[in-house]
Amino acid sequence: MAATPAPKIRRSLVDLQKDYDSGNKAPLEALMRAWKGIKELPPDDPRSFFMIGGYHGEPFRGKGEFDPNWWGGYCQHGTVLFPSWHRAYLWRLEQALQSIPGCADVTLPFWDECSKESQDNGIPAALTDETFMLDGQTIPNPLRSFVLPVPLVDQVKGDPVIYSKPAGYETVRYPLSGLVGTPDDLKATQSHNGQFPSYARNVGYLNDNIMTWLGGKIKIDGNWFGEVFSSFVQCLDAPNYTLFSNTTSAAAWNEAQGTNLTPLEAPHNYMHLAVGGFDYPGQGDASAIPGANGDMGENDTAGLDPIFFFHHCFIDYVFWIWQQRQGATNALTIEAGDPGANSNANPPPAGIDPNTPLTLQTPLEPFRKPDGSGSFTTSDCINIESQLGYSYGPGSLDQYAQPATQALVAAAEAVEPGRTVRVSAIDRANIRGSFLISAFATVEGKREYVGTKAVLSRWHVEGCMNCQNHLEAKASFRLPSETARALASAGGVEVEVRTRDGLLGGAPQRAARAALAATAESQAAPFKVEIR
Repeated sequence: MAATPAPKIRRSLVDLQKDYDSGNKAPLEALMRAWKGIKELPPDDPRSFFMIGGYHGEPFRGKGEFDPNWWGGYCQHGTVLFPSWHRAYLWRLEQALQSIPGCADVTLPFWDECSKESQDNGIPAALTDETFMLDGQTIPNPLRSFVLPVPLVDQVKGDPVIYSKPAGYETVRYPLSGLVGTPDDLKATQSHNGQFPSYARNVGYLNDNIMTWLGGKIKIDGNWFGEVFSSFVQCLDAPNYTLFSNTTSAAAWNEAQGTNLTPLEAPHNYMHLAVGGFDYPGQGDASAIPGANGDMGENDTAGLDPIFFFHHCFIDYVFWIWQQRQGATNALTIEAGDPGANSNANPPPAGIDPNTPLTLQTPLEPFRKPDGSGSFTTSDCINIESQLGYSYGPGSLDQYAQPATQALVAAAEAVEPGRTVRVSAIDRANIRGSFLISAFATVEGKREYVGTKAVLSRWHVEGCMNCQNHLEAKASFRLPSETARALASAGGVEVEVRTRDGLLGGAPQRAARAALAATAESQAAPFKVEIR
């Protein structure tokens, strides 16, 4: 009987860069060669980056190509299939990379977003350098952007083609804008981008924003914790796969149980919006860059920026750490009847009909099993080592893979009555694109930052009845214990919902001591804020 081959190792991209700088250039060169290869394939080649990158959102397919009651991309967000669909997605891209001649041993590295290197420097240079030396020639860095070989034309009924993009469009990141779908958008984008002519300086702005997000802190019981780092650590203590996997399930659980559990999808959203154009809301009085609108900031085009896959490779690494921590490397369980275990948690993606129960056997469209025998399912990708043939090299969260390890902020799960701010009734059907929900508390006359929830969304949800019924956005924030009682009695908490078009409702919404009374004023409020 032949021995099972050892799994290939997905390493930190920073480690590959360190090898390259110390003289071991082959691994990073092979990665660049593979990416260059799939980007140069014809757009209709199933291995091409355009084809694979487009599976996430644009170009829309199926019923969602024209009808806003469906999501025209294949990606799963807000459902129990979020971790497994993206795991299958990464595996598909990795197979394409390995199909390029000379690249059979290439694996997809991860951007270790919780590492000290990321906190100190931002995005790994391999993802932002303008050029790369490959085979004796200086080439455009294949990892920094993607130029569309054919146009993207958004045909959703009623959509003002806000995310249509012409052939030759090159993906952008913070601080630039990529809105070019209408004449007005194009004019505004040209004016905005004209303020940022230096690529090197723009990389500096981007890294500063990433470092601000990664360095931003929140106070928990008198101790300060990095908000992004602590969110990743907190999600590792989710007690089961259903609650770990997505924001819909976790929000319902938190509301019912009075807890503040963090799912994997929550910190994932932070980094999408950090790269895609949102400033960190807890940075005090620092000026934002209005008009920044990178492709990573919305589901529609996020998958067309190469950085998407290095970000999601880290998300998959965190998923694997959670599986080891919870003893779930060979089996997962989805709770039937959970709101995240139904396609109605979001407008259904291509290949799935409304009101479809989501199980371990639900096809992860459009992916096929490694042996080509049928549709890929969650059951086919539970154990990455034995089923998919890869594992992960050293990463910043390795210590949490051991069940006995205590999370740094595990105590934050014990939420006492009267210490949680609940935000509800945010109607995503009235919001274009992604947005941030941020809470601030007035303590001794000073406005202090409490925390943020990032909502990764899509551009066209207005006029969608399914969106109206199923896309209420919610958030919860745990108040610092030393000020909780005073805040609860004084109502000194405000919440901002910052959208691409400014603050929702034009101003922060102040908390009520309990549920808002059914007055004309509260009925007109754009969302509800309570202290419980």
